[in-house]
Amino acid sequence: MPPGLVALALGGFGIGLTEFLIAGLLPQVASSFAVSEAEAGRLISGYALSVAVGAIALTAATARLPRKQVLVGLVGLFVIGNLLSAVAPNYPVMMLGRIVAALCHGSFFGIGSLVARGLVAPERKSRAVAVMFAGLTLANVLGVPFGALVGERWGWRSAFWAVTAIGVLALAGIAALVPTSAGGGGEGRTSQAAGDGADPAPPISLRTQLRAFRSSQVWLTLAATALGYGGMFGAFSYIAYTFTEVGGFSAPDVAWLLMVYGVGLVVGNVVGGRAADHDRDRALILALLGLTVTLTVFGLLAASAPASVVLVFLMGLTGFAAVPGMITRVTDHAHGAALAASANVSASNVGNALGAWLGGLALSAGLGYRAPLFVGAGIVAVAVAVMAIAARAARAARAARAARVVREIP
Repeated sequence: MPPGLVALALGGFGIGLTEFLIAGLLPQVASSFAVSEAEAGRLISGYALSVAVGAIALTAATARLPRKQVLVGLVGLFVIGNLLSAVAPNYPVMMLGRIVAALCHGSFFGIGSLVARGLVAPERKSRAVAVMFAGLTLANVLGVPFGALVGERWGWRSAFWAVTAIGVLALAGIAALVPTSAGGGGEGRTSQAAGDGADPAPPISLRTQLRAFRSSQVWLTLAATALGYGGMFGAFSYIAYTFTEVGGFSAPDVAWLLMVYGVGLVVGNVVGGRAADHDRDRALILALLGLTVTLTVFGLLAASAPASVVLVFLMGLTGFAAVPGMITRVTDHAHGAALAASANVSASNVGNALGAWLGGLALSAGLGYRAPLFVGAGIVAVAVAVMAIAARAARAARAARAARVVREIP
């Protein structure tokens, strides 16, 4: 494993912690700033919206800069945002810190995924992206309990100080271990060659990156990403109510059940990365199909406590198994455009908002706490159809290119 990948994974871990730990700190933050739970909750929604905006805006603004330089700047922004949160004297400054930290989120994972895949041989690119995202999945497992534990013991500000320190370590690691621009480079070298100082993902002009969005495959992949994430998040947003109101679990049980889900994310990330390197489109369709089945069965068996434990693990596994492959698919069809990779992160956040909204509508309609699972299954089923269309179109395009080559042979 190239050491630069470890540094990228550490950066992903810190960013993931920032996103997730606030959920376990909301009561303390609300009390500290004398705001309502709803106002404190905007620290979460404000972060998500800033991720969607920042992913596109910052990636476009830094299109011509060396990727390593951009990554260092993004992690620096992350450190500043968390430092603002740690020292915030009032709620507006706290919100500003959350927004600043969130702006780097989408661009970091978009640009970082291109750098990660450029550090290894082509047949390992999805696994390299999975290694980078391993930090994010681990943060999903540890984020909420970490925030709650540290906040309870030393106060909520200490949690943000800890994340700031992780950000500083990630910044130093990326600066020291990710190859610097020395001309040439790009995907296709071995992992050993990736450490020779060449840029693993040279910058591409913004105009060239925008041209990548003429590809129907890019848009189909973004749509499948949004729908896949949306279905999972639509179910996950209300999973605590499903556990307690349908499954008969107690409120304290929800914490360890969410950790089971997080372990599923970690396993799915590893399995999905390996599978995508063998047959990416097939792996993506199977992952999305598996998620559709899992959510449907979960909805049917939610009253069974043992089944709920198994199914929430499978929900995490199948839900994240598509992530590494989706990232490499969109960047392959976009010819390495970082803007497309960041747009994939934005698409996932748009999907999250859509899924949570539709799940909430089902609850408001009085359909019960199983309903978000069935709504999520329906959304992901559409993602399966979109991915199947994309895969078929890609096969047809490859066959057409092969036929042209044969005709051109004298």
